[in-house]
Amino acid sequence: MSKTIVIVGTLDTKGAEFAFVKDLIEQEGLNTLVVDFGVMGAPAFEADITREVVAKAGGSNLAAIASGEHKDEAMQVMADGLAVVVRELYDDGKLDGIIGMGGSGGTSIATSGMRTLPVTVPKVMVSTVGGGDVSAYAGTKDITFMPSIVDVAGINSISRKIYANAAGAISGMVKVDIPPLAEEKPLITASMFGNTTTAVDHARGLVEAEGYEVLVFHATGTGGKTMESLIADGYIKGSLDITTTELADSVCGGVFDAGPERCLAASRAGIPAVIVPGCIDMANFWGVETMPEAYQTRNLYKWNPNVTLMRTNVEENIKMGEMIAAAANESTAPVVIVLPLKGVSMLDSEGGQFWNPEANQACFDTIKKNLKPGIPVVEMDNNINDPEFSGKCAELLLDMLK
Repeated sequence: MSKTIVIVGTLDTKGAEFAFVKDLIEQEGLNTLVVDFGVMGAPAFEADITREVVAKAGGSNLAAIASGEHKDEAMQVMADGLAVVVRELYDDGKLDGIIGMGGSGGTSIATSGMRTLPVTVPKVMVSTVGGGDVSAYAGTKDITFMPSIVDVAGINSISRKIYANAAGAISGMVKVDIPPLAEEKPLITASMFGNTTTAVDHARGLVEAEGYEVLVFHATGTGGKTMESLIADGYIKGSLDITTTELADSVCGGVFDAGPERCLAASRAGIPAVIVPGCIDMANFWGVETMPEAYQTRNLYKWNPNVTLMRTNVEENIKMGEMIAAAANESTAPVVIVLPLKGVSMLDSEGGQFWNPEANQACFDTIKKNLKPGIPVVEMDNNINDPEFSGKCAELLLDMLK
């Protein structure tokens, strides 16, 4: 049975472009299903799912938003509606891949639908903003962005090749045969930073030796969000959250902030979790010249020319302790907190630039003070990167998984 690629866009302003892509995809032997979210002029051709249907799914009707007087409202309605329509198509088995084309507005609406889909479902977005920062459009999903080079406005000697490349990309993604895995293994997530690589690599090896597959995420804000998105989507059986540094960025206004709900996904999903206050000694900023004035006199470490680390203080560690305890308290599955008493990172070891036992202890004491009774806290007289520590983390998670 031939697979179906869903095409989403505005058939009033970009109808010819979408018809061109539609024909190319169908020439590859694939079915297409077109969803129109234009609101102004008449569509260039009839969509399989009309703009009226999209607007209704967004909680409004086309007549109410088609005047053009409130474009922001119209865009929100169509974004909300497209998200509903696209997810329903996927759930009904009518979507094997999705492609959109547009400017910033069209990209915003199209990707709102793409973000409702699980990771690994092929997603291609041809966009005028594709060569810039697309993090807001991608969220935590695997959307492939293709810069349109010229505006998505007509079929010319440049754009026709771009559109053809995009049609070929989504067709290839959908048609490719992926060799089956020899063995499907339960998935475990682990959070890692350069300062905890030794610890996570060791723990990962021990967990994988017991028949699990460990997915490691770089704790850069986006990494933590993506990790927790997979947990929330039900892919993951256990969490080895050794590097909770993103909490420091949330507290201090750093650039690797994953949001105030970081660490909560495992608790809400009801999966076993080991939580470590790893790298809570550091908030992350870009080059030292970008540091907020209030932080200029703090203990700073130039990790590389583009990243500057700031040592967190007692007050900031207390806030992080409260956040970690609150996350653990929500868990409906086994959870354990493991504390490295001789340092929470490579830099936070005796004699290291970020060595500050008082600040660390403020976090540890706050965690213990705020935890619900019955949640175990394991205190170890090790640095986080000592094999005894990472080995214990792996052991505790494996015990809970059993």
